[in-house]
Amino acid sequence: MSSENIASKYDGLKWLMVALIVAAGVYGNSVFSSESLLYRVVALLILAALALAIALKTEKGHSAWSLIKGARTEIRKVVWPTRQETVQTTLIVVAFVLVVALILWGLDSFLGWLVSLVIG
Repeated sequence: MSSENIASKYDGLKWLMVALIVAAGVYGNSVFSSESLLYRVVALLILAALALAIALKTEKGHSAWSLIKGARTEIRKVVWPTRQETVQTTLIVVAFVLVVALILWGLDSFLGWLVSLVIG
């Protein structure tokens, strides 16, 4: 049996542990609602880090992390438009929307006039 099969065999148990940690965080936050907000936030951050660390050890968690890293790499490759290009494109879109709105208003007025002639 390879190590991948053994790792994926325990994935269900790991996800159960993650769910139990999240449930413990929710329950603990409500039970200790009278405690300082700082202490509760610190405890929730520690539990979230623990749950995330366990989730990343699963097959799906590892593939999700790989996807996130790949997405960050692709975002760095994007060539973002300059401010001038953004303003020009926005103005073109606004102008086009106004022209189409005027055409539709004219068509609606004409069809309304035509219908009123027919029905009377």
